[in-house]
Amino acid sequence: MISIEGLKVEFGVTPLFQDVSFVINKKDRIALVGKNGAGKSTMLKILAGLQRPTEGTVAVQRGITIGYLPQVMVLSDTRTVMAEAEMAFEHIFEMQDRLARMNQELADRTDYDSESYHELIDRFTHENERFLMMGGANYKAEIERTLVGLGFDRKDFDRPTSEFSGGWRMRIELAKLLLRRPDVLLLDEPTNHLDIESIQWLENFLRVSPGAVVLVSHDRAFINNVTNRTIEISCGRIYDYKVSYDEFVVLRKERREQQLRAYENQQKEIKDTEDFIERFRYKATKAVQVQSRIKQLEKIVPIEVDEEDTSSLHLKFAPATRSGNYPVICEGVRKAYGDHVVFHDVTLTISRGEKVAFVGKNGEGKSTLVKCIMDQIPYDGKLVIGHNVQIGYFAQNQAQLLDGELTVFDTIDRVAKGDIRLKIRDILGAFMFGGEASDKKVKVLSGGERSRLAMIKLLLEPVNFLILDEPTNHLDMRSKDVLKEAIREFDGTVIVVSHDREFLDGLVTKVYEFGGGVVKEHIGGIYDFLQKKQMENLNELQLSQSPTSEARKAAPEPVSESKLSYEAQKEQARKARKLEKQVAECEERISKLEQQIQELENKMATPEGASDMQLYEQHRQLKQQVASEEEEWERLSLELEELK
Repeated sequence: MISIEGLKVEFGVTPLFQDVSFVINKKDRIALVGKNGAGKSTMLKILAGLQRPTEGTVAVQRGITIGYLPQVMVLSDTRTVMAEAEMAFEHIFEMQDRLARMNQELADRTDYDSESYHELIDRFTHENERFLMMGGANYKAEIERTLVGLGFDRKDFDRPTSEFSGGWRMRIELAKLLLRRPDVLLLDEPTNHLDIESIQWLENFLRVSPGAVVLVSHDRAFINNVTNRTIEISCGRIYDYKVSYDEFVVLRKERREQQLRAYENQQKEIKDTEDFIERFRYKATKAVQVQSRIKQLEKIVPIEVDEEDTSSLHLKFAPATRSGNYPVICEGVRKAYGDHVVFHDVTLTISRGEKVAFVGKNGEGKSTLVKCIMDQIPYDGKLVIGHNVQIGYFAQNQAQLLDGELTVFDTIDRVAKGDIRLKIRDILGAFMFGGEASDKKVKVLSGGERSRLAMIKLLLEPVNFLILDEPTNHLDMRSKDVLKEAIREFDGTVIVVSHDREFLDGLVTKVYEFGGGVVKEHIGGIYDFLQKKQMENLNELQLSQSPTSEARKAAPEPVSESKLSYEAQKEQARKARKLEKQVAECEERISKLEQQIQELENKMATPEGASDMQLYEQHRQLKQQVASEEEEWERLSLELEELK
């Protein structure tokens, strides 16, 4: 669909990347990864035709449409939500107008036997069929499905877009992009402004989308669930892996180890050559050999090693004094702005050492309750902060409180204590402030960079109760790993407001769900909560399809219908169990095949195995079997998902 050949991009002297070539095929789901500043967003702009490369070509197959969602865009404020979303169907409206004009012409003309009249009928019939195939008759239903999937209520459809925050308006732009159904979707951080439910909806949409998808995201669960190919930009080149992100991480580690070995061997070779030249430089009998070694040295192309993966760096929050047993107790807490009740009757107790998540759609009151706990806004009811609680609070505006005149290094140096001061450079590197970036003044940093710096500062301050409001929005995956590990080892209490499932997984043991003005407590991790939510939604669906209790009392159902419904439910459960068993068997077969592949690859890595072509043929056959099994697993999983 899109072919990239010999791509090179230069900003200043050093190329951002060069000699980049790859092909985007139909149904590819590509995760574009690399450290911040590697050129991921630039690559998307080039693919979208918004930026020209210094060298190279981007060839797009004729008739292929491309849709691009940037991180930041200029949004219109002149229409309602529905009217703005309808802009995705401008081609439908143009077709409607053409059909209306042709229909009117057919009604006005009387030359029914003429050739031109019959041509007009054929043209009208063809256009009308095309109109129906493109969903022209039910585009409004499609708009509603997409807007609801991205978190909008139906009552929002007639509200002006100017009433919504930037994040919600970005959702409208995403809805328009998805509704246009381009052949290739280019998405730059699409989950930044979405809640968990909307992210899951987007995952399902992209999984069944017939076109290709290229996305940049720091949400590991999202890219693992959506993509089947990973392209890494590193050291100005790309590395193309036909695997999901988690598998890529393993392969990248192996690649870096190979690079290190090759680099060390090359350095030894260079040193030996230099030693030889130095030892025999002034001996006439060795002049030819010396000149030969000098030329040999000049021809050596230095081996580059990928950027160090600093996610292995372990950080700990500074030790703090012990707090009381119950850092937060809420009893009947209510918050309203005029007639709008954000939440009411919130009753919860958070114990010392607990790590809990606040989740729910945007605007349901997660950050509002945090502000109540911080005593930043008034509220009704009883809210008690426990004895000796020292709160460390991270919010989006936290970054604005940093001293703009200090450098990045000095900002952290002022809060670091003890041995941690020796690791400041490593810590800054882990959060993408390596090298010269640590000497920048805070006032010249972008909003995202300031947020990361505020997070490091919080990491080093002695507190026993952490409240983190969307802490991962501006962190890449390596930085998130560092932060997650630090929070996991933190012996205090933590509230995390986040939509990042991968970050919350294995971190929290309790989830508070905000929605409809109430706060529900769910014991367990984030995936326990999501599984429970899906079951609740299914039950709600069944209840909405069945008569109310009052209706049943007024007109009892015939026994046969009730029995039929029961039998249907039993049949559905039986099919689900069968599919679950088939999925499990498929996973077991894939696991065994992957184990065989690993054993083969270990043999192929030996000097004897490297030249054994039979091993390579076995490896190819096993890979084909895995691909076939994965297709079967995907088919069964989708069937099971639809059944549920």
